[in-house]
Amino acid sequence: MHVLISYDISKNRTRTRFHKFLKEFGLNTQKSVFECDLDEQGIAIVLSQARTCLDPRTDTLRMYRICAACQRKVILSGLGLKVVQLDFMIL
Repeated sequence: MHVLISYDISKNRTRTRFHKFLKEFGLNTQKSVFECDLDEQGIAIVLSQARTCLDPRTDTLRMYRICAACQRKVILSGLGLKVVQLDFMIL
């Protein structure tokens, strides 16, 4: 499923680490925004990492599940990549 992840992290070091972590899961479409194709296990891994390294008093993480119909309605203005589902298999 397509998931949009955005974050606002106060500490530079924590933000950099979390950014590098998310690069393993999806495409960094804006500074603090990732678009990922995740299953339930992937979502659980991201949430677990967030609970471990983010401070709930100062940091924010938002995850939005985007259905296929809504994904086709994404409007892009300006620079950037529109993420499309690619069919592939890793052997």
